[in-house]
Order: sequence, then structure tokens, then C-alpha cells
Amino acid sequence: MSDYLVKALSFDKQVRAYAVNSTETVGEAQRRHQTWPTTSAALGRAMTAGAMMGAMLKGEEKLTVKVEGDGPIGAIIVDSDAKGHVRGYVSNPQVHFDLNEKGKLDVQRAVGTNGTVSVVKDIGLRENFSGQVPIVSGELGEDFTYYFAVSEQTPSSLGVGVLVNPDNTILAAGGFIIQLMPGTDEETISKIEESINKTPPVSKMIQDGLSPEEILYQLLGEDNVQVIEKMPVKFQCTCSKERFGRAIISLGESEIQEMITEDGKADTQCHFCNAEYHFTKEELKDILEEAKMA
Repeated sequence: MSDYLVKALSFDKQVRAYAVNSTETVGEAQRRHQTWPTTSAALGRAMTAGAMMGAMLKGEEKLTVKVEGDGPIGAIIVDSDAKGHVRGYVSNPQVHFDLNEKGKLDVQRAVGTNGTVSVVKDIGLRENFSGQVPIVSGELGEDFTYYFAVSEQTPSSLGVGVLVNPDNTILAAGGFIIQLMPGTDEETISKIEESINKTPPVSKMIQDGLSPEEILYQLLGEDNVQVIEKMPVKFQCTCSKERFGRAIISLGESEIQEMITEDGKADTQCHFCNAEYHFTKEELKDILEEAKMA
């Protein structure tokens, strides 16, 4: 089944909820970047959270998430939009550790416990909205929950998980976000907290074949969930040779001339998807002419 996300309301619109199966999306990132299991879990959790956060946007709006901890994987960068497109990469993709004391992939050790989670939203205004919070655990679920509470003033519970096969491919990935609207009554809050504590990890639910809708039924009760939208989710990069050409123009005439004289070509690679773009000497000469006219 292809990845998809659902948006829902619950408890007489007191609660807003999202759930996603992101297995294929995270699997595509793993293949492109050849991530090792612990890194796959960290990048996959961040991409899953990013996909759900993107679903909160509208139209052509988009956002960038950056998790920058003091762990060995370095920075995690994720882009997403309101249409279910998400892409991501990590500075050091080949990092792996033994399982932690809970028998799970040690994402905290890979990410680190000191650093920041930042979110920049491009919502079509002159200036972007940006928010930043310190990393509170390095497990990422708790860190994004803290981001919503502090930066967006929205009490939330966010769960993300990734299971990795012995051959490094992705077995299961997914997540959920439960958000309380202003004025949510205490009884509803208690019910949700109790249910979340009883519910299996989201990656296990995905592995067991539960759909995003069924994950929300588990968390909120089937009678309480009103699905309002269902949207496909996939790894999609926005890079192109034309974009890289424009980036070369921005380097300036002298640097482009240097490429022509010294190398006679230019080789570029996209961080997000690892696609490679090659420019011949003749193409660089054309770009140089464009730079002169700019």
C-alpha cells in the first residue's frame, strides 16, 4: 500500500489529529542515502514528523525542519509541503550503534541531547515564520512535542517510529500527532493521555498492518474520529539541472570562468536526493554568458 496521511477531528472538534504511514517514503530516503539502521531511524522519524507538519499548511506553503544535535549523525534537514511531498538528508548517513537498553535503535545517541530543533515556514509572506527550541531528549518524538508546546503554543502528543530490516531496508515507518484545541475539557485530556499510554509504539502498529485511520481509532476511539482528509505522501525532490545552473550563475563570472579554464566541466550533486547533474564546458560557457547579462 502506498504511503498516505489522514487528518481528523475528534471529541466534538476539541482535538485535531494526524496519522501517517511513511514506510515507502522513508525507504526511498534510505535507498538514496544508504543510511545505516540507527541513522535511518533518526532521519525517518524526522521525515515522518515533517510530513505531518507539512499537512498542517495550505496551498503552496512549505517548511524546513532542521535538527542539529551534538551526536555523530550531525544535522538532519527535512523539507515538506502541504501536498504530501517530503525529502530529507542527514550529514553523516553511515552511523549505527548497538540497540539501547530498551532493545530499540539508539536514536538519542545518534542525534545527541544538546542542540536545537528549528522550523522555518514559507507561507508566502515577505518574511518566513521561524521557531526554535532546544533538544530535550534526542529521541525526536519528545523534541517535536516540545516544539509544538513552546513555539506554537499548541499542546500536542507526537509519536514517530521506524523499524529497520536486517538488510538495512525499512520494515515500517509512521507517526501520529494529537493536538488539543483551546478549551479542551479535562475529561477528554485524561482519556487521551490514558489511551496514548496503553497504545503500542506506532511503528509496531504499522508493522501489524494498521492503517493511519486505524491508528487514530486506537488512540482516540473509533466513534470519536471524524476523518476530514486523506492525502498521499511520498519522497519527492525539487532539484533539477536548471536549478543547479541558476546556482552556478549566482557564483559570479570569475568563478564560472575558473571552472571553464581549470576543469572544463562542473559536477554537482543534490544533498536531498543524491541526484547528480553534469555541466560540460560548452554549457558552462552558456551559463557564463547568462551571468554577464544578469
